Amino acid sequence: MHKPVRFRGPVFWAKTLQLVLLGAITVGMLGATRSSYDRIGHQLMCACGCGQILLECNHYGCPDSPRMINELQTQVASGIGDTGVFNWFAAKYGPSILAAPIRGGFDNVAWIMPIAVFVLATAGTFVIVWLWKRRAGSMAPAAAHTASGGLYAPEDSALRDRIRRETEY
Repeated sequence: MHKPVRFRGPVFWAKTLQLVLLGAITVGMLGATRSSYDRIGHQLMCACGCGQILLECNHYGCPDSPRMINELQTQVASGIGDTGVFNWFAAKYGPSILAAPIRGGFDNVAWIMPIAVFVLATAGTFVIVWLWKRRAGSMAPAAAHTASGGLYAPEDSALRDRIRRETEY
């Protein structure tokens, strides 16, 4: 027997078209990149001390950002590459001009140390809790014995008497 051909309605074709357009836009956006000027300008700090990113420095009458933006355009146009531009700005204004340290050399410490401190602090906390639980577990039988009315050692009764005397009003 021959199967009848089913007609696919407009909803099917609309959803198919949506999926095709979504796929095309997604593939198109994967290739979208910011310009080198924009990327580098958002990784530099303004030298005036406002604490803002160079390309976002918006305080009125900033004495440094127009000059620095012109320098950035000149350096990017020279074609020395991103690292070269960062090194040029760091040499002229100091390493504090970089919004984030450049990877490499001693600057790796700025990337590694926060993570290392967090991991070591977490591990240290686990070790301390484990030791406390272990010590509490070894003391549990003695505490259960004294709580159940067992015999006290002479040091325990002397200590209890001293505590009782010192805490009376």
